[in-house]
Amino acid sequence: MDFIRAIILGIIEGITEWLPISSTGHLIIAEEFIKLNQSAAFKEMFDVVIQFGAILSVVVLYWHKLNPFNALNKKNQQKSAREVQLTWRLWAKVFIACLPAIIIGFPLNDWLNAHFYNFVVVALMLIIYGVAFIYVERWLKDKTPHVTDIDHLPYSIAFMIGLFQVLSLIPGTSRSGATILGGLVLGTSRAVAAEFTFFLGIPIMFGASLLKIVKFFMHHGLTFTQFGILLVACLVAFGVSMLAIRWLMNYVKKHDFTFFGKYRIVLGIILLIYAVVKQFI
Repeated sequence: MDFIRAIILGIIEGITEWLPISSTGHLIIAEEFIKLNQSAAFKEMFDVVIQFGAILSVVVLYWHKLNPFNALNKKNQQKSAREVQLTWRLWAKVFIACLPAIIIGFPLNDWLNAHFYNFVVVALMLIIYGVAFIYVERWLKDKTPHVTDIDHLPYSIAFMIGLFQVLSLIPGTSRSGATILGGLVLGTSRAVAAEFTFFLGIPIMFGASLLKIVKFFMHHGLTFTQFGILLVACLVAFGVSMLAIRWLMNYVKKHDFTFFGKYRIVLGIILLIYAVVKQFI
């Protein structure tokens, strides 16, 4: 049964990791009804490491853009010197944007999870950022973004998007939600905000996944069954993420993020009601 549960959780992770609707919030809800028959330490590690499959989907989908070592471009032609230079600049921007999370985020991550990883906080963050998305989209209605190509994203804006990413340390905020919202406020197009969010997630999520699994292995070891559960969940998250990313990039070409704001508010209200009802059951 744990392998079936791992598949379901992998599907949820694959869909929600890249959409601005909080993968953590959805996993908390799912785990209320789909409980892995494993230790609390394993489940805590599982929720982070499952993101590794989602990361790989970005690497595969954007390999031509992310590989700076004279790889092929979208047209299956050898990258020009200019294209290679732009790829290195993109990685420099990602590194700069990761600095706030490295300096501020990692030291506070465990403490924030210990104190804020609960239904009420997640619900409130879902609602707050849902309202923020709706408000920002209305504010942007008559404005034209001044960064419409990720190659022209300034280093300063990349760093500020990284500051927004730190906000996602509070469960329910959504890493993609915080960074996309930050990108929109700072003047990027929806496509640039979403794409940079994908790239920014690679080192952050890879680092967090590696740290969690190493710490778990050192303190508890990893059984063959647990390894299988992780592998299945990651593979499912990888496949579903491929579809979710493609869908989101097509969606933002014609739509704004208002729908996701409304979805977050509705889900947050449902979570609050559930948390209250649960107290009396």
